[in-house]
Amino acid sequence: MTTQDLIDRLTEHRTLGSAPRTELEWLATHGTLRTLDVGDLLSVKGHAVEGLYVVLSGRMALFIDRGTGPYKLVEWQGGDVAGLLPYSRLAVAPGDSTALEPSEILAIPREYMQAMAKGCFEITSILVHTMVDRTRMFTSSDLQNEKMISLGKLSAGLAHELNNPASAIQRCAAMLSESIAVSQQSALHLAASALTASQIAAIEAACASASTKPNHAARGPLEQSDREEAIDRWLAAHGQDTTSASALAETEVTLEALNQLAAAVPPSALGLVLRQLALTCAMRNLSAVIQSSSAQISHLVNAVKGFTHMDQANVAEPVDVGAGLADTVQVLQSKAREKSVAVTLELEPELPKARGFAAELNQIWSNLIDNALDSVSTGGNVEVLANRESQNVVVRVVDNGSGIPAAIRDRIFDPFFTTKPMGQGIGLGLDIALRLVRHNDGAIDFESNPGRTEFRVRLPIAAMQSA
Repeated sequence: MTTQDLIDRLTEHRTLGSAPRTELEWLATHGTLRTLDVGDLLSVKGHAVEGLYVVLSGRMALFIDRGTGPYKLVEWQGGDVAGLLPYSRLAVAPGDSTALEPSEILAIPREYMQAMAKGCFEITSILVHTMVDRTRMFTSSDLQNEKMISLGKLSAGLAHELNNPASAIQRCAAMLSESIAVSQQSALHLAASALTASQIAAIEAACASASTKPNHAARGPLEQSDREEAIDRWLAAHGQDTTSASALAETEVTLEALNQLAAAVPPSALGLVLRQLALTCAMRNLSAVIQSSSAQISHLVNAVKGFTHMDQANVAEPVDVGAGLADTVQVLQSKAREKSVAVTLELEPELPKARGFAAELNQIWSNLIDNALDSVSTGGNVEVLANRESQNVVVRVVDNGSGIPAAIRDRIFDPFFTTKPMGQGIGLGLDIALRLVRHNDGAIDFESNPGRTEFRVRLPIAAMQSA
């Protein structure tokens, strides 16, 4: 193909065809015409992008591996441009650019980009606008993918968190149903004993003793075992079935109360009374577990609702940073417990509100705390702190992990940069956190040494922004 033929083809190019012919001639004389077969690679992940690629015909796509296999991020056809654009900071390819069908491209080497910017004003202007559109598309795609990844992590953790109280409710409800049936039979037999008013009063006193709220710390296994053995001996000494010892030991009934009961109730009815006492306390305990588990589920649902702000419009408004941090810590507790990591939250009293996008701020907290949890070893610590400094709300996420190596500190906010194994990270968490902080008119920085890494986010106080 002659240079004139190439210029003629460039004049019909959808993106660059409107540029002056002299500038198209510059491209034709400084570029190299390349042909690609299906499957040929134009650029390789992690390798330097060699220059600007003007796609004349065919079809290519950029594939990003997000840990679950190649994913097509963007596609180029004849009439598009790819690769390095003027003033772009793109240094290495984020993925593999592969020909999907036989293609022709005009490749302008990287070393000519500065000369093109000076000598081809119209082409440079077109390409800068193209870069803005590409950045907007990549940003939207990256945010969506990071949200889906975060949602996947959140869903897995919530499934585990919700399963525990749900299983407890199901188990306790079944046991409660059985206990009610047994209690009904026991009550009928007890009613046939024709107890006197004073005997019934003694039974009620024993029930009250058993149901008393404990004024002591929870018993340890050894202490509980000693209590069960003591009640077992008491039952045996009074000629009663010792199978109730375990159930009675779970209550707060005292040996003194049992002695008073034995003195008031005839031996023929004592076994029925003790059985009914154990059943009543067991049913109260089962009911308490159901109530506690239901409250736990409700608390988790409210935390997720607060974390996602799914019922609110995505508009800037005064945001309760403390509440957002509390919700985020709550939804990440499952991951913390899996690693036996202690996560503490410390908020300055009467912390002022920051103005921003609530859901975006929670995404920032999620990314930073999740990274901190990944950084610490089993049994580690993560601290989340928030306070006012001058006209800003400052949030700190501190971990006692191994720290960020000095050699990579300048790159941790770069998109697709990650130190995690394949499939465990795609290198977008901190990049997106940085974008979202800036979108909320804030700033983010960090300090890291072995044994302590601290990320700081500064956000303007709502009152100051509205002034």
